Amino acid sequence: MARYTDAVCRLCRREGIKLFLKGTKCFSDKCPIEKRNFAPGQHGKDRKTKVVGYGLQLREKQKAKRIYFTQEGQFRNYFENAVKSKGVTGAKLLESLERRLDNVVYRLGFGISRRQARQLVRHGHVQVNGKKVNIPSYEVSVGEEVQIRESSRKVPILETAREFASHQPAPAWLEIDRENYKGRVSALPKREDIQLPVNEQLIVELYSK
Repeated sequence: MARYTDAVCRLCRREGIKLFLKGTKCFSDKCPIEKRNFAPGQHGKDRKTKVVGYGLQLREKQKAKRIYFTQEGQFRNYFENAVKSKGVTGAKLLESLERRLDNVVYRLGFGISRRQARQLVRHGHVQVNGKKVNIPSYEVSVGEEVQIRESSRKVPILETAREFASHQPAPAWLEIDRENYKGRVSALPKREDIQLPVNEQLIVELYSK
């Protein structure tokens, strides 16, 4: 499967806002968007085109894709499933993305970014209901317990992540036990609980054309 391997800070600069892809770096003076808040590339400084209509809808979709590190086909599948679900399509789309295992691990504070949380899942450090799951896109259900394997709790990045997470608000839809490296999904995430710089209605309009 194709995946993005370039510097992720370029993605934030392309969108013109912080997507919080690098954890602690995003909150420091080293964040590139603080120093170079213009699009990457040779002509980045000269791009003054106003984005409207289709371009605006496309940018919102790209932001959501990049925040959750999904591929185009995978993201479209999330949208099509949201359309079939009961409720507001945009909210259902974000709900499904939030319930990805790599995102839940990040929200629980076991990674300083979704990218780092994805790596923890891929390397087999995460269990769901006591069983190892190494699929980042696994959709966690209400009542399921997510934890770091006991043999993996000395991984250096976990301590850094715990310190970082201690200063972040805990999502209302998760019960977190950081001392024991575990948490539980207590409810479905509501739109007001998902603090993201994304207008999901524009994504719905884009795919509905």
